[in-house]
Amino acid sequence: MRFNKIQFLLFFSCFTVTAIFPQSGKDSTVVLDEVILTDAKLVRFSNGIKVRTLSDSIVKYSNSSLTDLLQFNSTIYFKENGYGMVSSPSFRGTSAQQTAVVWNGININSQLNGQTDFNTIVPENYGSISTRSGGGSVQYGSGAVGGSIHLNDELNFNQSAEQRVSLGYGSFNSKKGSFTSKAGNAKWTYGFGVNYMASDNDYKYLGTDQKNENGEFGNTNINANLAYFISGNQLLKFYHNTFLGNRNFSGTLTAPSNSNYKDTNTRTLLEWNHFNSNNSGKLSLAYITELYKYYANKDTEVFTFGNSKNIMGRYDYKIYLKTLTLNGIVEYNTIHGEGTSIENLERNLFATTLLLSQRITEKLKYGLSLRQEFVNDYSSPLIISVDGKYAFSSKYSTFLNASKNYRAPTFNDLYWIGAGAAGNKDLVPESSLQMDWGHNFNFKSARFSLNGYYIHATDMIQWRPIGSVWTPVNIAEVETYGAELEFSLNKSFDKHIFSWSSAMAYTIAQNKDTGNQLLYVPKEKVTSGLSYNFDKWGGFFQFLYNGKAFSTTDNTAFVEGHMVSNIGMERSFKVAKSVDISLVLRVNNLFNAAYENVAYRPMPNRNFQIQFITKF
Repeated sequence: MRFNKIQFLLFFSCFTVTAIFPQSGKDSTVVLDEVILTDAKLVRFSNGIKVRTLSDSIVKYSNSSLTDLLQFNSTIYFKENGYGMVSSPSFRGTSAQQTAVVWNGININSQLNGQTDFNTIVPENYGSISTRSGGGSVQYGSGAVGGSIHLNDELNFNQSAEQRVSLGYGSFNSKKGSFTSKAGNAKWTYGFGVNYMASDNDYKYLGTDQKNENGEFGNTNINANLAYFISGNQLLKFYHNTFLGNRNFSGTLTAPSNSNYKDTNTRTLLEWNHFNSNNSGKLSLAYITELYKYYANKDTEVFTFGNSKNIMGRYDYKIYLKTLTLNGIVEYNTIHGEGTSIENLERNLFATTLLLSQRITEKLKYGLSLRQEFVNDYSSPLIISVDGKYAFSSKYSTFLNASKNYRAPTFNDLYWIGAGAAGNKDLVPESSLQMDWGHNFNFKSARFSLNGYYIHATDMIQWRPIGSVWTPVNIAEVETYGAELEFSLNKSFDKHIFSWSSAMAYTIAQNKDTGNQLLYVPKEKVTSGLSYNFDKWGGFFQFLYNGKAFSTTDNTAFVEGHMVSNIGMERSFKVAKSVDISLVLRVNNLFNAAYENVAYRPMPNRNFQIQFITKF
């Protein structure tokens, strides 16, 4: 791809930003805080963007997967092919491929299919989980169209050693166990966690004489992080995650299944940080792999497979002025992919990014961002975003952001061989323009937020039959708009702690050619959660309503809207000076609702879980 003038200026700016502006003083503590953060861009360059970090109490009372956590605590809809099966999100009416999952600042969406399976991620392994609404392609690359999900490991220096052991058992012969350990001093810190979950997953299909057959699964997830101060202004960080999955794929109400799916995903990230009072730099090296084997008949040794390996190098440099922060980033990725139905191939990507954030006054902040990629197997557009926030008072602020975003064709899109076909190497990235206007109201104990947004997407990639062969083509034009209202209330007196949070979303996502609502995008979604703690007792209640979601493109078939509630209680005990024990009882689908997230794939009936947790 040839450089034009704008691309050259962007590329040049990333390397000369240190010479353009003088280096003025800044509190070194602020710099250090940012260096310790894994994904400082999420905080510093999101002035006019809605970012929500889930509290520890919300994560604690979630179930075992990221799907369970976010479907009850966000406006994201999940298309789940039965409990524990493949789970994909719809963020503001966009597709799973248009929702970026960001691990410690790195986009980890699959290079093969462009999405992340949310049932392969364990929330309790991470120190911080955040949702970022709206376009984020400048900062996080392909797929950050409707929004992004951020999984960050926390580095805690000067903390005493702490271990946590959790054992659980529940309906359908479900078993889970986890162990975490962390410690640190002024020089170093580490964190380690391993989780295992398995289930027969043979729940009844309510209203029928059937049950969920061939739904067994067993997953292991390992997380590790380590940080070490080489000197007073140099910090070395290491992060690793491995997921090992072995799932049978359950059938439907109308068709049995005898299939099996094994997948192994690994992520390794090494970072070297150097910093002083007015600038900081970070060199990152990452290695990300994914491998799956699919057995259409688990009783045979015949399988199809897909495999990708991604090596990434990135240098990130920031300059801190009195009211201005400039951030130049250069990144190189080399990605190798192969599989049963795709050609052996390699993608090389070079990206340059320039981010600017300025505080004009104490009330007014804004940001401007640019990104250009140079890729060997498709033509990438120049991406831009602008955002701003104005605080009228301590109780009310408003923010606005607009951006151009994109979603790159995946390896499957470009190179799927299929019945003699060779894919479509002329595909171009999906492109979209989005705008989001939000309002925040903050009071002593309560907080409200209201957002309205609009997304116009072109060149949407769809797989359509051409003759007898399914082929990906750029064809659809999509218009998405909606509103989100969120509320939270936190009160405490004496030993009583009360929390209540609710969210409502209304989403229109239409194919402009047909006027029909997109597949599996309900117009309405409501969530609400209550928690109450007194002394050593705790309790929670979760509520979810999903509106009707269409299951065919002509909108003639749909899954019914449904309401689901969970309830639970906790009792903690101190058995020694440094040993705490907690017992948690949870009832899922309290009112035994019969419901589906995907047509003909019923979700579990009422079920129970008990969990025993020890901290020492």
